[in-house]
Amino acid sequence: MRTLSRFPVLLLLVLATFQITATAQEVEAPVIENGLAQIIPEFENPENWIREDLWVETEFDSDGDGRPDRMHVDVTRPKATENGLKLPVIYESSPYYAGTAGMVPEMFWNVRHEIGELGTHEVGENKTNRAHPEVIRRGERPIISNSQVKQWVPRGYIVVHSENPGTGLSDGAPTVGGDNESLAPKAVIEWLTGKRNGYTSREGDEKIDAFWSTGKVGMTGTSYNGTLPLAAATTGVDGLEVIIPVAPNTSYYHYYRSNGLVRSPGGYLGEDIDVLYDFIHSGKEDLRPRNNLRVRDTEMANNMDRITGDYNDFWAGRDYIHDMENMKAALLMSHGFNDWNVMPEHSYRIYNKAKEMGLHTQIYYHQFGHGGPPPVDMMNRWFTHYLHGVDNGIQDETGAWIVREYDDPANPTYYPDYPHPAAEPVTFYLNTGAPEAGSLTLAKPASQPNETLVDNFSFDGESLARAEITEHRLLYLTPILKDTVHISGLATLNIRLASNKPAANLSVWLVSLPWTEGRRSRITDNIITRGWADPQNYKSLTESEPLKPGAFYELKFDLQPDDQIIPPGQQIGLMIFSSDKEFTLHPDPGTELTVDLDGTSITLPIVGGSNAFKF
Repeated sequence: MRTLSRFPVLLLLVLATFQITATAQEVEAPVIENGLAQIIPEFENPENWIREDLWVETEFDSDGDGRPDRMHVDVTRPKATENGLKLPVIYESSPYYAGTAGMVPEMFWNVRHEIGELGTHEVGENKTNRAHPEVIRRGERPIISNSQVKQWVPRGYIVVHSENPGTGLSDGAPTVGGDNESLAPKAVIEWLTGKRNGYTSREGDEKIDAFWSTGKVGMTGTSYNGTLPLAAATTGVDGLEVIIPVAPNTSYYHYYRSNGLVRSPGGYLGEDIDVLYDFIHSGKEDLRPRNNLRVRDTEMANNMDRITGDYNDFWAGRDYIHDMENMKAALLMSHGFNDWNVMPEHSYRIYNKAKEMGLHTQIYYHQFGHGGPPPVDMMNRWFTHYLHGVDNGIQDETGAWIVREYDDPANPTYYPDYPHPAAEPVTFYLNTGAPEAGSLTLAKPASQPNETLVDNFSFDGESLARAEITEHRLLYLTPILKDTVHISGLATLNIRLASNKPAANLSVWLVSLPWTEGRRSRITDNIITRGWADPQNYKSLTESEPLKPGAFYELKFDLQPDDQIIPPGQQIGLMIFSSDKEFTLHPDPGTELTVDLDGTSITLPIVGGSNAFKF
């Protein structure tokens, strides 16, 4: 009887053991080889993915409807996570997923006007500053985006997307750099770490947990989507271990202004922060008028200041360098030296600040334009260490990766730091030559006469750089190089100038001549770097004053960071002009800028210093 009574118990134990074993066999685990997360065949097949959408409750009410805003979130995870497998998360947030406004010309500010005025458009019989097209929301649910999914889910990650406040099916109002854009991804990360509520619907009470999350999160994205990882990291949120921002906009002032000058991002002449607001405002239609009144037509209209271009509290509140004290996430940044939309200074200033704070950080720079993530293996190493906890050595690596001019972006060159540690400041002085080209010399010449240019926005920068003779720019050239010259870091211009009018644009290009064109020309062949400034801000970035016609003023400002090797046979040229057709306002032609050559110089960061120049 005793034996018989034990048999059912033993049978149950055997069956239970079999079930546990079978379940365990269904749970695949990440595969790590050579410090990298490997593709798992079972995770590679979309049929083995679970895709779901939900809403995460935030700590703010940015649309003023009396309830905390909820962010729309989607999740893509392997089916194995239903059976107990927990995985880390790669997270991307964006204002673009549900569509954007059509870019009609009247949407942008009219730049054809005098400095210190607001441009208007003729619309029918009326004048208006600009048009406000509405976004028609698009997109299927539950899939918000497929970005990052094919890259990382097969490697043993869960991919999460969320829509920015006031976009798509998220509540709230877009603020374009306001606090809610930092707190929204913070809330999603808190949900992923079990510290905040998620819901199955936008307004319902049914909760949903991220039971499949290990609580370790990495963020990445490009452009605006690259800005938001930094925004989240500045909150100091627990669980955000690493961010990889690609071409991030780290300061909206630096995106829309340069040294006090009203300037457009490359390719979007007349854009400003309120234009971007309209471009992304795809949220609830019935809330848009209230959002427009409070954010666009009040806060932005009263503070963005297209009249003076001065730096103020509004812009300071949209500059992430001021919020980095709480940041603890590791940082790998990526940017193009020839990105004239979100210019390379955006990453440069954050990279330096992160190093100063002692954060683990590296920077990857390439020679192309907007966008361009680091190589997949580089990103994989960072994610594998910080999210899977694998000791692959990345935590001990610092410095910079630079894609050289003719190299594959997947094969960058390593330098101990950026700028190159061997770069030394070399100052060049200007010698007369207008309306043709003057010269740049290492020795300061004897007293030089002043030289004058006449502004005319109808001539673009390329035309001015290529012209043999023109009164619309001043150009100063080094002798023909007999060996390569490696520029690495910030070029700094000291200039003493006068204007015949109370206001003027100031544009500066550093170029490599002769100008190369044709099918085989590359983005690095001609423009080395650029810079812009408002002479009215000669005293301060926060306070401008009208120029006294004929009076001389001294300005000092940096051009955009660069790392470029100029080949022998070229000449390095400093071009000074006024209105930049692609970037600045377009005042009536005729403004005269007079440059005091004795009070003007350009300092270049040269690897090897002055000894590297061989003529």
